[in-house]
Amino acid sequence: QVQLVESGGGLVQAGGSLRLSCAASGRTFSNYRMGWFRQAPGKEREFVAAISRSGGTTSYADSVKGRFTISRDNAKNMGYLQMNSLKPEDTAVYYCTANSRGYSDSVLGYDYWGQGTQVTVSS
Repeated sequence: QVQLVESGGGLVQAGGSLRLSCAASGRTFSNYRMGWFRQAPGKEREFVAAISRSGGTTSYADSVKGRFTISRDNAKNMGYLQMNSLKPEDTAVYYCTANSRGYSDSVLGYDYWGQGTQVTVSS
């Protein structure tokens, strides 16, 4: 199993930046694909970004493309989500997730989840 703990959320003004971190423990982190999802109040959890085991391949939801960057440091067992040019509609709880299977942008495609970190963007 892999345990995931997010940090770095907070309150930021529109146009600002935040960097979320995801600390992994348990099994070898580099064996797992990693992703970030988010869930706003009253809405379903949605895909934000994903990264391959090596970090060489990334993918993004259209809504964050060009503003968010996903990365990982396997030596430190850490994953990151750099969020720039934040908008009020980015307000949500952000979840770090991992799987040992193939690429997925679906909630059902991931096996392990963190507890989430709140990101609030004020206008």
